[in-house]
Amino acid sequence: QVRLVESGGGLVQAGGSLRLTCAASGSIFSINTMGWFRQGPGKQRELVALATEGGITNYTDSVKGRFTISRDNAKNTVYLQMNSLKPEDTAVYYCKAYTTRLNYWGRGTQVTVSS
Repeated sequence: QVRLVESGGGLVQAGGSLRLTCAASGSIFSINTMGWFRQGPGKQRELVALATEGGITNYTDSVKGRFTISRDNAKNTVYLQMNSLKPEDTAVYYCKAYTTRLNYWGRGTQVTVSS
């Protein structure tokens, strides 16, 4: 099993920055890809960014140039650096870990961007 715990969310003014952290524990080396998703009020959960074990990254168009996903060498932590935040970035942000057997979700961390 893999446990994911997100942290780093909070309240920030538009234009500000936050860094989210997802700490993974358990079967760390079973993880292939890690990602960040978000779900805003009344919206579907959407992909924000993905990072493969091989270092390939992918971003949804709305965050390109503003957000950066990264992983540490131990593959036990993934970060989401969020710059130039906009009110529409307000959402609960979830970490996801992909394995060959199962996928795992964290419980989420709230990001609120005020105008």
